[in-house]
Amino acid sequence: MFKLLKNMGKQEVAMAILCAILVIAQVYFDLLLPDFMSELTVLIQSQGAVNSILLTGLKMLGCTLASAGLAVACGYLSARVAGGFSFNTRRKLFNHVMSLGQAEMNGFSVPSLITRTTNDISQVQMLISMGLQNIIKAPIMAVWAIIKMVGKSGELSLVTAIAVVLIVAVVIVVMSIVLPRFRIVQKLTDKLNGLSRENVSGINVVHAFNAEEYQNNKFEQTNTKMMKTQLFNQRVFAVFQPYMSFMMNGLSLVIYWLGAALLNGIVGFEARLGMLSNIVVFGTYAGYVVMSFMMLVMIFMMLPPAQVSAERVNQVLNAKPSIIEGVITNSALKGNVEFKNVSFKYPDSNEYELENITFEVTKSQTLAIIGATGSGKSTLINLIARFYDATDGEILVDGINIKDYTFDALYNKLGYVTQKAVLFSGSIRQNITFGQSVEEIDEEDVAEAIKLSQAEEFVNKLPQQTEHYIAQAGKNVSGGQKQRLAIARALARKPEILIFDDSFSALDYKTDARLRSELENNLADTTKIIVAQRISTIKNADKIIVLDDGKIVGMGTHEQLIESCKVYQEIAYSQLSASELKGGK
Repeated sequence: MFKLLKNMGKQEVAMAILCAILVIAQVYFDLLLPDFMSELTVLIQSQGAVNSILLTGLKMLGCTLASAGLAVACGYLSARVAGGFSFNTRRKLFNHVMSLGQAEMNGFSVPSLITRTTNDISQVQMLISMGLQNIIKAPIMAVWAIIKMVGKSGELSLVTAIAVVLIVAVVIVVMSIVLPRFRIVQKLTDKLNGLSRENVSGINVVHAFNAEEYQNNKFEQTNTKMMKTQLFNQRVFAVFQPYMSFMMNGLSLVIYWLGAALLNGIVGFEARLGMLSNIVVFGTYAGYVVMSFMMLVMIFMMLPPAQVSAERVNQVLNAKPSIIEGVITNSALKGNVEFKNVSFKYPDSNEYELENITFEVTKSQTLAIIGATGSGKSTLINLIARFYDATDGEILVDGINIKDYTFDALYNKLGYVTQKAVLFSGSIRQNITFGQSVEEIDEEDVAEAIKLSQAEEFVNKLPQQTEHYIAQAGKNVSGGQKQRLAIARALARKPEILIFDDSFSALDYKTDARLRSELENNLADTTKIIVAQRISTIKNADKIIVLDDGKIVGMGTHEQLIESCKVYQEIAYSQLSASELKGGK
């Protein structure tokens, strides 16, 4: 918790310190009231002057108004501190998540990261907002009140001490029972978010297979478990309020009952008046002590979920990126990619996904990668983009190990089109100009990219053309349109190396052929790496790599592989006839 609080800015720290000072002043005015009450009791019992009684009453009113004004100021400051903390922490957490690699991201689930960025930080924010005053005020008031009580009556002090011990004992027992269950609640919250996200994203499949009841049951199981856990927690916490009220009222009753007994044993008006004054003051101070513990109990009720949330946020912030950028920003070569005995296995896996991969592709060449599902095609090109780092061997881009490049330098060389086309909410133009590139992307670049990607035919038919709004995740365009816009985004950057991770799969054969022809004619100097399932897409590549079970089982041109590589032959003859394989494009 305290580690997370370091995310407060200097302004928030200054306001927190000012709030603490105001709280101390507030406690000072609150604790003046019993002294004035004692003075007022003496004046009334001794039939003092009316002016003196009125003056004492005005002093009490002044203390009350001062305390109320300070409470308002503290409330404002604590809200500002909590808001600033939440802002800084969310920004830091979001930026840190953006710096993590795929390996670390897989360690946390997407629903969990969303929960940690939103709900978990809100839990801590609420604790700061409501607890900043109480967590400072309660102990100061309790200690100050106890100091003022000491020496006034040994019997009454003993009664108060017993009440405090009983309160502390119950708080410790309740916290030890509830805290572990709050960790369970947070994990169940992650699971509920995951189920909701899965259901919403796959709603069409759910409807198509009449799986509504099945999904409802899955959700209901987790939801019921969470409900029961939360009910248990809240029932335990429900004991607090009546218990604290009982202790406070019971303590007041015992103090006045014991005080009356002590008062009866005193002879003499002055002595009895002094004892009566002490009893009134003592009763008020004892009430302050119990009230302080009540405030602490309120904090303790909020502390367990906030503590768990803080731990979860710190888990993400403490995650160290496994992929560290280098320092090189430039290179002499252009468009060259080389693998030297590269092997790779995923974190926490004992088996290699890729083994002894060696090849080189030079500027202007087209490299194609083909293989059965699960053969490691996407994994191979993910290594070029440093989504993961190779376990063994070296990957060179333009003659330099990719680990030595800065992230900006490496990604400025690459134009990467993912297997699943991803679009963001905004206009078509905003999606195509997305991110940073070496040179600014102007309208001419956007138009050229749209033309090359074969997106021109549908973009020009839209009323607003490049200003047409794309919904989140591209829900208002077809799969093929999404894929072409994703390709246009990569082309607009004018990279040295274009990487297509099965990016033509949603295109019809005619559009696929036109797109490849445009790339060949207009981007002759650009290195192209294409992962594909279709033989027709890759048969004209300068070099084709055939992967099987993470190993290269064939490398060469289409003509060479159709003669020598059994795996390639199986794939080729499953898609095309012998005459088609021998034909042109």
